[in-house]
Amino acid sequence: MLRPKKKISKKELKEDALVSSYVKIRTFYEQHKRYISIALTAVVVMVIAGFIYVNNRKANNEKATTELGKVFQYHGEGQYQTAIDGVPERNVAGLKSIVTNYGGTHSGQFARFLLADCYYQLGNYQEALKNFEDFSPDAMLLSVSRLAGIAQCYEAEGKYGEAAEYFDKAVAENPNGVSAAEYLSAAARNYALAGQKERALDLYKRLKKNFPTTTYGRDADRFIAQLSV
Repeated sequence: MLRPKKKISKKELKEDALVSSYVKIRTFYEQHKRYISIALTAVVVMVIAGFIYVNNRKANNEKATTELGKVFQYHGEGQYQTAIDGVPERNVAGLKSIVTNYGGTHSGQFARFLLADCYYQLGNYQEALKNFEDFSPDAMLLSVSRLAGIAQCYEAEGKYGEAAEYFDKAVAENPNGVSAAEYLSAAARNYALAGQKERALDLYKRLKKNFPTTTYGRDADRFIAQLSV
């Protein structure tokens, strides 16, 4: 006489499924363990490399900050060439050296901005322009100053159209900033020098309307009259 088949419980079905899955995973691992090992090693290496990069970046920024603190006073005192070159006998690294060694850090980038200004003050507009362009600001004030720095370099080289555009960009970056009236006036002046009289007139009128109490706003009428002749 045949015995009735034993009814398989849900628990047994679940356990059987787990065993089956384990066997499949184990088989897959055995067949591909070489590649899995390589992949896991790559992940570990990436994690370690990322950790080292972050820590090195932090350490380098601290070094750059220390070096910048030593040389900063020379820029403030107008000793621009000394600020660029540093004072080796006093163990003071120059801005150029700081940028070369730590240019990817926050303090290294600020050193680049000061380096650009030093070159500008010394009349080396090509180097100033290069460093202003390479500078990566992380605040609005520095972003505006970078654009204005580029504009000043172009104006000093007689490239008035380019200068006007960058002064215009500096104003657009912060329309109500403390230097907005100055840069708006500079943009108008350079448009006029570039032969774009209508654009210059528009900006002088805007200057008169938006900044009437500033020196630049009060002088706007005179320039409007000159350009309207």
